[in-house]
Amino acid sequence: MAFNGIAMNLVVYIRSILHGGIASSASTVSLWYGTSYFVPILGAVIADTYWGNYKTVLISFIIYVLGAVVITVGASIPSTPVLCNFSSCPSPEGTQNVIFFLGLYLTAVGCGGARSTLLPLGADQFNNENSLDMQKRRDFFSLFYICAIFGVITSGTIVVWVQENVSWAIGYGIVTTCIALALAGFVVGTPVFRRREPSGSPVKSILQVIVAACKNMSLELPADSSFLFEVTSKNTHESELKLAHTDDFRFFDRAAVISDLRLDNSSCQSSWRICTITQVEELKILIRLFPVWVTGVFFGAAFSQMQTTFIQQGTVMNTKLGSFSIPPASLCSFEVVFVTLWVLLANKVIVPATTWFTSGAELTQLQRIGIGRVLMFFAMALAAILETKRLESVQHGQLLSIVWQLPQYIFIAGAECFGFITQLEFFHGQAPDSMKSILTSFAYLTLALGNYLNSAMITVVTRVTRAWHSPGWIPDDLNEGHLDYFFWCFAAISFVNLIAYIYFARKYKLKKIVIQC
Repeated sequence: MAFNGIAMNLVVYIRSILHGGIASSASTVSLWYGTSYFVPILGAVIADTYWGNYKTVLISFIIYVLGAVVITVGASIPSTPVLCNFSSCPSPEGTQNVIFFLGLYLTAVGCGGARSTLLPLGADQFNNENSLDMQKRRDFFSLFYICAIFGVITSGTIVVWVQENVSWAIGYGIVTTCIALALAGFVVGTPVFRRREPSGSPVKSILQVIVAACKNMSLELPADSSFLFEVTSKNTHESELKLAHTDDFRFFDRAAVISDLRLDNSSCQSSWRICTITQVEELKILIRLFPVWVTGVFFGAAFSQMQTTFIQQGTVMNTKLGSFSIPPASLCSFEVVFVTLWVLLANKVIVPATTWFTSGAELTQLQRIGIGRVLMFFAMALAAILETKRLESVQHGQLLSIVWQLPQYIFIAGAECFGFITQLEFFHGQAPDSMKSILTSFAYLTLALGNYLNSAMITVVTRVTRAWHSPGWIPDDLNEGHLDYFFWCFAAISFVNLIAYIYFARKYKLKKIVIQC
């Protein structure tokens, strides 16, 4: 609720209170979103290597509260509450800008740190070997998702309405109260938390494989992979899960070549001269995931339109529904509801239907992600078509209803359901045990880089099209521009991205586990 209370209406605040331009406001919001999704990578590394999940969450929450307080203070500084005339638009005080953006990026750091470790900390409270705890763990994940949905819907209705109709300061004050209550609840629960100590950074293992492979370049690879090095359990009654050897990226197999050195299991663990097959295969998994991950970045860039250009498109439409005015940012709450409906539709209708047509074979995770890429293309195309129709209606002195935006939100919700949620599941499932949190954070990183890419594209497109034909595609007055051309660009990018994804997904090899006794 706190994060979305800041995020959903941020582009409107920057535009109406800080008097940013249409393009610069969208670019600024994308940069902030990108940062909030980039920080989880750093948080995961710090938690796994140094602090552990509990300490990382605690420090992140403190930073989060501090940032929310600073934002509220910045919003309390008097400013022009409505859009000004473009030719004589006063700039806000420099102090107000500094205070607000300082708070904004403090919240990005705090939220990002909590996002990477809060869910793993919750999962640590349950014993995976206990059947009752495993059921409770599944219930916890369900409740966690329900709380997230509740927060989005509440912030997208109550908080957004208060911000636009009562006071921005009071709206951000509600945000501050929410995160302060979250911190208080977290501290109260401290005595009963199970804490998993940091186990060391998996990055070290990756670097060991690269260094060992380079050092062993002169060694000959054995024809039989069984001659490559692997650690076996000293306990004969205990089974170990290892990764099966694969034949691609053979260069890195040199890291597991056994030379004439006398090696034992205790000395090889920290060696930079020889690594196990499992360590080598962990690196190969990352290499295989990389092309799929890259397509996720372009997917994230298209997805970021929901928090930027979609909202700006809504601000120049008829927001009246009877006697009630719909804040454009509130449609993001509808998108969350649509995501829930898509999940139900996928589980109850789409998957059973495909199972019937394919004689019992369910959709794979890669196929589901592909469906998400398809739906993203249609979402961008629908946004472009709507913008074209909106511009035509403006020329006739009419305003289209904001309700016409719902189809593009429905399709982007489907894209999120199949494309991003399944991507999280896929990355977590393919991740080696030592890299679960980091690779889950890497899935979030696609949104971070996608937002950065969107920010760069908005800036470049605005400048190039303005120089080519003033006022450009994304001017301060959207009625004079061609935002539809920008949406068509993203539709084209989404289509090319889909083709690239299909190519890499067809070549992807799923990880294989072997049990050694």
